Formats: sequence, structure tokens, C-alpha cells
Amino acid sequence: MGIQITPSILNADFAALGAEVARIPGADWVHVDVMDNHFVPNLTFGPTMVEALSRSTDVPLDAHLMIENPDREALAYVEAGCGSVTFHVEAAAAPVRLARELRSHGARASMALKPGTPVEPYEDLLPELDMLLLMTVEPGFGGQKFLDLVLPKIRRARALLDRHGVETWLQVDGGISLETIERCAQAGADTFVAGSAVYSADDPDAMVTALRDAAAAAR
Repeated sequence: MGIQITPSILNADFAALGAEVARIPGADWVHVDVMDNHFVPNLTFGPTMVEALSRSTDVPLDAHLMIENPDREALAYVEAGCGSVTFHVEAAAAPVRLARELRSHGARASMALKPGTPVEPYEDLLPELDMLLLMTVEPGFGGQKFLDLVLPKIRRARALLDRHGVETWLQVDGGISLETIERCAQAGADTFVAGSAVYSADDPDAMVTALRDAAAAAR
């Protein structure tokens, strides 16, 4: 598959999210960071807001659930209109069952790992997933500095995905910019969440294109 750019609206104007998403028509997905102030020390969106946003855009929504009980809450985001739902393996009680439930309800199933969580123990889960998200910052806040220490894990994850012959997307999230996206693409990532880099640009959609071009050139 080709490179995909998924801007995070965590760095957008919350008072005008529909208009903010309209500024990035070239995005492949819109990344919605859902935080509960328990799994991470921040509080953002819930299903009601996500449902309202889904009615205002044709760009598909990718919900990243940074919450304590994704096993119970994840399907609400499918019902709210998300085409992809990401749960954290550190929070999920039954990740295989949850991934299968998401898929059975028509959404792409994605699993996220914090920077310090190794990927190797979850190798057998990879065929159950449509996407694997490796956090390149500690989850909870936008605008953090990219953690180079995750690059070897990206390479190991890519090797595992290739070994299993699966078409699971490999996403990275945190500190992604024109200065860091090339290293992630070279390591094997193909799907990129960018918040600050996109919404701090004078032309957010032009930045989406620039990021995609940089990643494609690096690969």
C-alpha cells in the first residue's frame, strides 16, 4: 500500500472542528484522539462529538482510544461513524476478541503500543489486526518531541509483519514532522499521524502533501 497521512485534530481549533477538518481535504484519514483522564492525564472527546464530526466530513475517521476500558467502549465509536478504531494493548483485557468485534461491526481494528511496550510478545496477534500503531511519544498530549528510541521497534515491527505476510498497516504517532517522517518511513512505517506539523502550518493541506511526498521519497 502507499503512504497515508492522518492529521490529528488534537491540535486543531476545538470550537470549529468541522471547519478545521475541511482545511485538510487531501488527508487520507482524520485522527481523533479520545482520552479519558485515567489511562492518560488528559480529557478530550467522546462518542457524541465524534458522531457530530463524522456527519460534517467525508474523510474517514480513525479513533485512537486512550482510555481505560476499550473492551466496553470501543464499539460506541464504530456506531459514531469511525471507520477505524485503535485500542491500547496495555488497557485491553481481551485484545483478540476486541479486534474481532471491531471487524465484525465493519471497522478496521487497530492496536496501539506505548513507546516502552515491546512488540514481540504480540506477534501472534498481528493477523487479527488491520493496523498496528507504535507511539513515538508518550500518549496524552500533542506537540511532544519525537522519540528516536522507537525507531528500532518500528524496524522490528515491519520485519514481523513481513514475516507473517499480512497487509496490516504500520502507523506511527507522535512528533511526526518533515524532520522526522523520513526516518520513520525508512524504518518501515507507512501510515503517519501528524498534528502540530499540520495545524501549525499556514496551509495545512499543503503540509499533508509535503509529508506524504517526504515519506514516499524516503521509502
